[in-house]
Formats: sequence, C-alpha cells, structure tokens
Amino acid sequence: MRSDWRVYAKRADFKGIAGKYGIDQVIARIIRNRDICGDAAIDMYLNGDINDMHNPESMKDAVLSVDIITQKIKDKCKIRIIGDYDIDGICSIYILYKGLMAAGADVDYVVPHRINDGYGINEHLIDNAINEEIDTIITCDNGIAAYNQVKYAKENGLTVIVTDHHDVPFDEVNGVKEYRVPPADAVVNPKQEDCQYPFKLLCGAGVAYKLISLIYERLRLDTKDMEEYREFMAIATVGDIVDLIDENRVVVKYGLKHIAHTVNTGLKALAEECGVDINNISSYHIGFVIGPCLNASGRLDTARKAIELMLCKNTEEAHNMARELITLNTERKQMTEDETAKAIELVEKNDMLKDRVLVIYLPDCHESIAGIIAGRIKERYYRPTFVITNAEEGAKGSGRSIEGYNMYEEINKCKNVLTKYGGHPMAAGLSLETADIDVFRQMLNDNATLDDSDLIPKTWIDVPMPVGYASMGLVGQLKLLEPFGKGNEKPVFADRDLYVKTASIIGKNRNVLKMQLETKEGYIVQAVQFGISDKDPVPKAGSRILIVYYPDINVYNGVSSLQIIIKEWKE
Repeated sequence: MRSDWRVYAKRADFKGIAGKYGIDQVIARIIRNRDICGDAAIDMYLNGDINDMHNPESMKDAVLSVDIITQKIKDKCKIRIIGDYDIDGICSIYILYKGLMAAGADVDYVVPHRINDGYGINEHLIDNAINEEIDTIITCDNGIAAYNQVKYAKENGLTVIVTDHHDVPFDEVNGVKEYRVPPADAVVNPKQEDCQYPFKLLCGAGVAYKLISLIYERLRLDTKDMEEYREFMAIATVGDIVDLIDENRVVVKYGLKHIAHTVNTGLKALAEECGVDINNISSYHIGFVIGPCLNASGRLDTARKAIELMLCKNTEEAHNMARELITLNTERKQMTEDETAKAIELVEKNDMLKDRVLVIYLPDCHESIAGIIAGRIKERYYRPTFVITNAEEGAKGSGRSIEGYNMYEEINKCKNVLTKYGGHPMAAGLSLETADIDVFRQMLNDNATLDDSDLIPKTWIDVPMPVGYASMGLVGQLKLLEPFGKGNEKPVFADRDLYVKTASIIGKNRNVLKMQLETKEGYIVQAVQFGISDKDPVPKAGSRILIVYYPDINVYNGVSSLQIIIKEWKE
C-alpha cells in the first residue's frame, strides 16, 4: 500500500546541538524528530549507560514487595512464579526464578498453557497452588487485569504479588476513568496512576528486573548476576516491541553488547543453531530470528521448553533443545502462511474493507498464531485487525492496531460481550462467545471514529536530503542512533528528480529492485529496494523518480561502497 509522505517540521537549534555533541546537523534533526529535547535527554540518548537507569525504589509497591519476599524467604515459604508464554513472559520468569534462587528462596515457576489455561493467572492455577501448599504467588507479565482471580487467591489464604506492565483496566463513569487494580498484597506496575516511577514503558521483564535488583541490594548478593538479567531484559524489550526510548534504549544497547560474552549456555546454543554471530547480534536478530524461536515454544507446545533451554548448563543438551525450538518455529511459519492466505481471501471475497475495523473469524486456525496473522492483515490493508479462532471454550482473538486507534480502550467499550480481555493501545487479546463475534465486530465499527485519512499509512521523512549529501561518515554517525525499533524508528530521508539510468529485478527469489540513479548534478548512486513482489511496478530507465531512502554501506569482496536502501519511490 502506498503511503502518505510527510516531513517533520520540528524546530530546534540544530547547529548548536551539532556543535555541542560533535554530530552532523542531520543527526541533530533526527534526534529532535524523536522528541528528544534538552541537554539531559539528548545526553541520555547519545551517551546513557546502566548507571543512568531509574531508581526502582520509586516504583509503587516495589519496596513493599521486597519486604514481603525477603520475609517469605526467611520463613522458608513456598513461592510460585506464574508468567506468560511469550518472549517477555519467558524472560520475566527467567529473571525472577534465577534471582529468587540466588536469594535462597524455595521457588518454582508455572507457565500457563496457551490453549488449556489461556493467558495469565486463573482459578485452575490457583487451585493447583493451594493443593501443592504454595504460600505466595508472584505474577510476571500478567496479573494487572486479573482482579477476580487475585481476589479468589486472597480468599483462599495466598499471598499475591503482581508484577506487570500492561495497561490497568478501568471503568468509565460519567467520562471519568475509575481504575480497577487487583487486590493483591502488592502490585508493581509503573502504569498505575499513583506510581511515581518516571518511566512508564518497561516490558514485563523490565519490571521483574527492577524487583530483583532491589532484592539483590537488600540481601547484598553478588551483583555480577545482574549483567545476565540485563541481557534478558534487553531480549524481552526488543521482542515485546515496547518503545526503545529512555532506559529501554539504554538496556538494549547494553544487553546487545554484552550478549557476545553471555554466560548463558542456552542462549549461546540458540544463537549458534540459528546461524547468528553472537559477537555481532543486533535487535533485528532478536526480533526476527531468536525471538520467534522462543515464542514458538509457547505457541505450539509449552514455553517451559524455552525456559528450560535458558536454564540448561550442558552444551550438547542445549543444542538439542535449541534445534527443537527451531523446528517448532518452522512449523509455525508454514501454519502462518496458510492461514494468512485464508484471511486475505475472506477479506477480499466478502467485501470486508467497508469496515474500518476488521474482525476476521478463522475457526480452525491455531489460536497461537492469530496475533501474527492480525499483524500481517493490518500491514496489508492498514486497518485495525482482530483475528478470532475457536478455543476450548468459545472463541479467542488477538488484535493489532494502527496509529490513532487505541485498541485497548476500544475493546474496553465492548467488555459486555467479552469474557476476558487485556492489552495495549497497539495490541490486545480477548475471549468471547462464538455467537457474539458479529456483535463485537458491529460494536467496534459503530464506535470507530477513524476517517479515510487515518486508513492511509504515513511515512514520516526526517530530512529531505539529497543523496549526494550521504557519505560514509554520515552512515557512521547514524549508528549512534541505534538500536532502532518502536519509538526510535530507523531514520528516513527523501530526494527528488532522480534520473533512472538502469533498473532491474535481481535475487534468487526475484524480490530485489536494483537501480542506478543520477542526480541533476551528475552524481551517480547505486540503489536497491528489498521485498518487492511481481505485482509491484518497476521504474523505467530514462524516467525521473522521487525516493524515500536510507543510506547504507555495502561490502562486496572486501570493498566498501555507499548504497541507498529505498523504502518507497514515486514517479
């Protein structure tokens, strides 16, 4: 889908910023476009390190949780961690479990089974804990929406500590939000309205890390373990697609750098089996290679497999376990391709694009891949999308959103037809009766205020910059802005009136457009566009085009040269 090109027009003293920090004015503009303003914020963005992370004591109930947990350890009480089955939940469980073991706790962990248990803590898991004489439950990456479940646990004599990062549920009364925080002994979630923690966008593993760091400080444990925990916080931060700003950005920069020296046998084995050079691991490798393998365990089997891999100390066993995760991910990929094709057929054959919000019912689809398919359909048609499948009881769905549509708040308006729900502005999960799927679809669309312009993707151009200005030096400075991801997107540039000297389709899969472009000044640059299809147009030699691009360095036979990576082009 062609996007609407827009140019940032944010103002600042770019010359002054460039001079102060020894950077190109183009870099200064990009930083301002990311809403990084003021010396402290710019310095944190460019030079922030682990010492600049915020004090976890300011997080509501964090110190209270440490008080409770350390007393439970002294009293030799049995503690159970209940997490989630995705990459964030896996990393959260790992951090809490390893940290509490180091603190001397009698602790185990439970990962809900996606199909048998569903998301998060539930009555069945609570009953199991009671029967097994568990004293304390600690949730991670879930629990904030489990008011009734926490109440049930408390009524049965359990101590409950909730650690989570998801949005706090609310009831809207006369236009005022009344938040429903579960009645746990302590709730650690920076998104609570009265939490003073200065950064609200941690992932679940980030919250778990903060709690464990306080326990280590309280018990004066060896802080060398914290380096490994930061590596797993970094993996979860990238994998859960939270904003790469503030301390999230700091920990990902730190974590990626230190994973090269990780002591975790399982992580090393998974990287090797995936063909990833652990010495040069990037956020791309986490998001698109290693992360999907960890997630595949919770999608098609049990996420315990991923946690057991991370806990494994034997190299040979770790490699066997890693190969099993890769096999699961390969199976998941094929299932995703098949069901995505079915979803596209449903949308196009049933005139579903008349809806502003797509609700697609794939009864036989494995519920674990509903969110992936929703994301693909959202990208294809640029509409908020829910994919709903049959479940053990009723139906389950996952949604992915677009800018300007707060998915969590919108499904909250439909809660009378939902049996369970939760999520973020950009993604959500829910359960409902099969008979209510059409009612849900109608309610979402009746409430939707999206107009035609909202349904056109926007490409925000950081700097209209002639390709001739791009240089090896500038590309080097662009690396100062890494890691890229949500909230810190890869910079985008634009140029116009470029003469197409040559254009051809190359690659084994015929999905790369290669061009030689010439500026009005006679400067010639090599350009490529990846991921095209046989339906995409190809510019004709001799035509003139506008491009949205990113400069990069191509290394071939040991020779480095500048090339332009094209995101979009127009005649």
